Amino acid sequence: MDNMLGKLDNSPLGKKSQYETQYNPDLLFPITREGKRKALGLNLQSLPFYGRDLWYAYELSWLDTKGKPMVRIGAFELPFDTPNIIESKSFKLYLNSFNQTVFADEACVHRVLTKDLSAAAGGDISITLMTIEALEAIGFHQAPGKCLDDMDIEVNCYDYAPSLLKKAGGQAKEVLCSHLLKSNCLVTGQPDWGSLVIEYEGEAIDHASLLQYICSFREHHEFHEQCVERVFTDLINAFQLYELTVYAQYIRRGGLDINPWRSTKNIIPEQHRFIRQ
Repeated sequence: MDNMLGKLDNSPLGKKSQYETQYNPDLLFPITREGKRKALGLNLQSLPFYGRDLWYAYELSWLDTKGKPMVRIGAFELPFDTPNIIESKSFKLYLNSFNQTVFADEACVHRVLTKDLSAAAGGDISITLMTIEALEAIGFHQAPGKCLDDMDIEVNCYDYAPSLLKKAGGQAKEVLCSHLLKSNCLVTGQPDWGSLVIEYEGEAIDHASLLQYICSFREHHEFHEQCVERVFTDLINAFQLYELTVYAQYIRRGGLDINPWRSTKNIIPEQHRFIRQ
């Protein structure tokens, strides 16, 4: 962690920032995925999951050639195997640098975003720009599966504890969700709130212990993507599972929400938005 924090010293996180309103791609700050994945014991050449990080950007605007402001919602999909994630505050500052910049048309904005973000992530990023009306038509989705949150359990551990996970006995194929996920920014300590969904088939997971485990992230400091990969790795190591999918839908902060998805299945996941987003 200390090594990663050293690299983050040059990021805008935790610092007073001047908001630039003229296009500036140099504002983007990539962070390597390598260190955290090695810390989880993952083989970087043979990761145990597929997936993507889906970002929704709600503060995206520019000027057309007549000076009229244009507003869109951006959906950005970063493949799981890009070498870098993009630090969220730098992403916000970058998007705000479009505010007073004139672009010929929306296609031009799309090309610029694709070029800059793909370069920062180190791989091809898929981008969709939506009007407000288009996003309203999509609406919100309900978290799938059985919600664990009403279970009458005792919780006394709020610092990441994978040892809490217990086997229920037998086999199961189920989808479980919880809205009690809370972690904290690795640098600033600001809270990150989210909904966690776990879909699996194999050795049955004890529900009470799983919810206690989720609550143990409450004082844990890590980025969104790293938390989801940690949950995936803990479950795949603790249980004999044939299939596993883990994803989190985080509440927006700074006009962005981040939604990492990891799975043993090599499929294209649906784009969900939950009510708190």
